[in-house]
Amino acid sequence: ISQRIYKDFSKADRVMSFNSPLMMVCVYVSMILVAWMGAKQIVASGNNAALGLTTGDLTALVTYAMQILMAMMMLSMIFVMCIISQASAERICQVLNEESTVTNPADPVKEVADGSIEFSDVNFRYSDNSEKPVLDNINLKIGSGMTVGIVGGTGSAKSSLVQLVPRLYDVTSGSLKVGGVDVRDYDMEVLRDQVAMVLQKNVLFSGTIADNLRWGNPNATDEEIRHACQLAQADGFIQEFPDKYDTYIEQGGTNVSGGQRQRLCIARALLKKPKILILDDSTSAVDTKTDQLIRAAFHNEIPDTTKIIIAQRIASVQESDMILVMEEGRITASGTHEELLKTCDEYRSIYESQTKNQAQPEELQ
Repeated sequence: ISQRIYKDFSKADRVMSFNSPLMMVCVYVSMILVAWMGAKQIVASGNNAALGLTTGDLTALVTYAMQILMAMMMLSMIFVMCIISQASAERICQVLNEESTVTNPADPVKEVADGSIEFSDVNFRYSDNSEKPVLDNINLKIGSGMTVGIVGGTGSAKSSLVQLVPRLYDVTSGSLKVGGVDVRDYDMEVLRDQVAMVLQKNVLFSGTIADNLRWGNPNATDEEIRHACQLAQADGFIQEFPDKYDTYIEQGGTNVSGGQRQRLCIARALLKKPKILILDDSTSAVDTKTDQLIRAAFHNEIPDTTKIIIAQRIASVQESDMILVMEEGRITASGTHEELLKTCDEYRSIYESQTKNQAQPEELQ
């Protein structure tokens, strides 16, 4: 596709490079012909205007000819722009006409029993033409109510792994079960209502804080909204606003900080009362103390919800029931924080580098 677009634009550039000089040659040749033929008519007619052109007629003729030729130049420019836009228009049509491969089954399951998750020999590619799979031979069992942490370098497919749970993509091979049922057998709306995801790049809409939070649950009461914000450690800063929950949020949340946006989005996800809560590096802009309070609230208030936490900070996942270490689309190690410190060199090196960096400021003091 990129190669075809490149060829189309190259062709358009070549046409455009010749277009202006050719059109100017045509204009000036036409002007010379008009002037020459008009001059002959004027000379031939002498002083008798009835027999031919006058000088005024020739001036008018030149003016009209110039206007017509300028219009022709504009038409040629439009033709070139059509060539340029054709490739883009075709690509837009392809996107608009694309049919999703993720569809509801004929007789979908309408209820998610619990928050248990099971990956069985899962392989995943974003494209069938990809040489290397994004996820390779994933086998994993997560019990309902467990807290699972995922760590790994950039590009290790942490986000790709969790995006399969709400069926944003289908597995290429193998099976993924939620509540003991393959995700491809669920009604998509039912499944996604029970899986709440909070991404690193949070999205808030223009409107009040309460309106934004009710995107998670349109029927939520004021008390439910406040309770969700208390769990997400957002109630404190909301109460400091003059209008509290009626405070207006600009498009994209530009009038609140990154950490406040993240906490509001966590609260919005909690209002769904999901069976599975996925936090994809969604506390990266939150200080470590607030991060710890959020995790403590999850542990105490929603113990039956399965929680999957993707984080760069070991402190955000070290209290998890199970921690996964991922590298190049594979789960290279799993276990508790203490077990991984003993058995996984990569996990231990990440932990030591982070704890060393935290200790340095204290040593300088």
